[in-house]
Amino acid sequence: MQEESSNVACSLDIAAGHIERILENIEKVVFGKRDVIKLCIVSLLARGHLLIEDVPGIGKTTIAQSLARSLDCSFSRIQFTSDMLPSDILGISVLDPKTNEFVFRAGPIFANIVLADEVNRTPPKTQSALLEAMSEAQVSIEGRPHHLPKPFMVMATQNPIEYEGTYVLPESQLDRFMLRVGIGYPPEADELRIMQRHEPEKALASLKPVITSNELLALQARVREVAVEESLARYMLQIILATRNHEHIVLGASPRASQSFYEACQAHALVSGRDYVTPDDVRNLAEPVLGHRILVRSRGADLASAARERSRVVHDIVKQIPVPV
Repeated sequence: MQEESSNVACSLDIAAGHIERILENIEKVVFGKRDVIKLCIVSLLARGHLLIEDVPGIGKTTIAQSLARSLDCSFSRIQFTSDMLPSDILGISVLDPKTNEFVFRAGPIFANIVLADEVNRTPPKTQSALLEAMSEAQVSIEGRPHHLPKPFMVMATQNPIEYEGTYVLPESQLDRFMLRVGIGYPPEADELRIMQRHEPEKALASLKPVITSNELLALQARVREVAVEESLARYMLQIILATRNHEHIVLGASPRASQSFYEACQAHALVSGRDYVTPDDVRNLAEPVLGHRILVRSRGADLASAARERSRVVHDIVKQIPVPV
């Protein structure tokens, strides 16, 4: 797998074609969720990590796998369990009997796209193995840094309803996810298509890559060129600052959230076929980027109730901040 982008130009038209192919490929197996798929692509193009959070059976893993299969990149899936160790993710050095020397065996984290399925089912010590990888695109094993391949993205899923056998993700880890998305139930017509589809596993397995790793790297580079007017940058910042002064928020969004907000808006503009950010990009991305990064005085007793309260507070903040003209 090549790790560096080629010098192939990525114009707005070329970028739009790549993005449309990814969308259409995923929609071969995921019905009626184009807006959710677009958010997943936004996170990918902005070099961010993605948290997919919803009830069981809604298609969290299917969306993650179909996105990964649409890219000509290496992919690994880690099914998190309560007995998993950090070495199960990162890898371990083993003794080679032929040379009598220790050889490093890379773990599943050494892939371009890593699916961390049911990430909240493993203890904090194991969850922490993802932190350095998500923050610095490298891992330290036995005191030695090991760089991860480019592109690199973690897509994690979790069930916000069930508590038995789960561990709440720490704030430091949540802050590494650029976007948190929910899927929701499909529209009636699309659910009927799901019911009538035979052997959905074969449909997923039949997906072929539609863009190469170099084309993806070029797309990610193109995102950085999307124009953001000073007034819109200040608009984003005012929303961020409001989360730090809101009466119902205990912990506001971090500077890392500010950077994620800015880059996600650039990617959202590109996915929408533009090379400039608009106020709609900011409004549409506020909750997916900031909702999981704040702590609220929630009256709910579970993760789902807390998530609804966070979403409500972010939406209230966005309504209160004047839109630049």
